[in-house]
Amino acid sequence: MSATPDSADLRAQLDTLTTEAFRPELAEIDRLGTAEIARIMNSEDAGVPTAVAAQLPRIAAAIDATAARMARGGRLVYAGAGTAGRLGVLDASECPPTFNTAPGQVVGVIAGGPEAMVTSVEGAEDSAELAAADLDRLGLTPDDTVVGISASGRTPYAVGAVDHARRLGALTIGLSCNAGSALAAAADHGIEIVVGPELLTGSTRLKAGTAQKLVLNMLSTITMIRLGKTYGNLMVDVRASNEKLRARSRRIVSLATGADEKIVVDALAATEGEVKPAILTILGEVDASTANRLLAEAHGHLRAALDAAGHPTGSR
Repeated sequence: MSATPDSADLRAQLDTLTTEAFRPELAEIDRLGTAEIARIMNSEDAGVPTAVAAQLPRIAAAIDATAARMARGGRLVYAGAGTAGRLGVLDASECPPTFNTAPGQVVGVIAGGPEAMVTSVEGAEDSAELAAADLDRLGLTPDDTVVGISASGRTPYAVGAVDHARRLGALTIGLSCNAGSALAAAADHGIEIVVGPELLTGSTRLKAGTAQKLVLNMLSTITMIRLGKTYGNLMVDVRASNEKLRARSRRIVSLATGADEKIVVDALAATEGEVKPAILTILGEVDASTANRLLAEAHGHLRAALDAAGHPTGSR
């Protein structure tokens, strides 16, 4: 296990972190009415997108580097502890139904394992070695991208994950909410969303958690756009695993093609419910087998497949 700083050293470290700063003007917030506390919280949250906007060039560069590696078959791996780790696992778990990502293509690892999603696992976040072991179980490769997530930017598990991944040649991103963080310094791409002290001192599931969620939304969503998982703003790789999603699939094909309901239903039946080839069969006027071949040759990019089928896509 990593050496753990004594309580005096830890307190000294926390005193330097913006996310841990005490706000004397809120020292009696518990005396306020509920509506006033809600107003203050809402006002606090309103500043988070501005803090994210300040880092957009860094976020975009990280996304482009991630997409390039994933296009070669790499994976996107989130690593964090506590709230940060849970946010990573959440984002990873939403990629298969939204973008039909392959099993293991987007992964979230959290200090302490699955149990830590709902309960605190004592000491797990303090171990860089635990992070290395979790990544080694994934068989990390140079085509993979590892995103270390930590509000403080100093959590040993997150920093250890980035350090280990970088030694193995993987692309690394460090997402924190403090300037000059060890996590950002350790990564190829450091992203520091400085949202300021929290309403409740040190409760980084608040503004810091919101900021991390916004950035993770961008990392996964825009990467998937770059990988051809969308057509315009339509989720054409959606996995129809329930009736709501089957209805959404029909709606997406209808929006993309303008075809009537019977044509849409028949196209989806011919492509076994897959949206992308269904759109291609309608717009490209090809059969399902040809649609699948054209998509494979276009590496899943529907616009390129439509071009190959002789259908102009620029008008949409």
